[in-house]
Amino acid sequence: MTSQAADRPEQVASRRSKLTREREQEFFDAVLDQIRECGYDAVTMDGVAASTRCSKSTLYRQWKTKPQFVAAALRSNRCPRFAGIDTGSLAEDLRQAARAAGGTSDKDQRLLQALGHAVMQDRELQQALREALVDPEINALRDILRRGVERGEVPADHPALEYIPAQMYGVLRARPVIEGEYADSEYLVRFVEAAVLPVLGLT
Repeated sequence: MTSQAADRPEQVASRRSKLTREREQEFFDAVLDQIRECGYDAVTMDGVAASTRCSKSTLYRQWKTKPQFVAAALRSNRCPRFAGIDTGSLAEDLRQAARAAGGTSDKDQRLLQALGHAVMQDRELQQALREALVDPEINALRDILRRGVERGEVPADHPALEYIPAQMYGVLRARPVIEGEYADSEYLVRFVEAAVLPVLGLT
């Protein structure tokens, strides 16, 4: 078999090679960093292989296509920023969530923006993005609100409760578009103080 044929994904054996978790994560970090810097369309398996000093066939052996590779990378980076926030106060939990979100908002938003069109074209990529960056955050915020209700800080039937996750997530996406700046921790805490706590009656 020629070297050219070996590099073609359809010629690569279906058996996955054994990679260490550290090496696999190196591949994932490399492809996500390149997406943030160059955009999804500009990233190639060749480029990732070169930056990580591996053969292209290694990547194709593990992940058959670029969308599958990127989806796996997204899932590997799933780490809810709000997990573990539980101060015993709903207002303080929301402030802590704002600080946590602001700490990585530029990195996450660059990735979301870079994946925008590709996500609409590929269902697996869309699902992976939701699983990695959207659903964990929304579910963690809902848990924060639920505990506030259980402590009696907010009535269970308060009409604003269902909209708080959308508010928090929405401002992260909206500020770069409206003001040309990412929503950092300071901005998000001010947002919570001015727009979230008052509507919940927590001023």
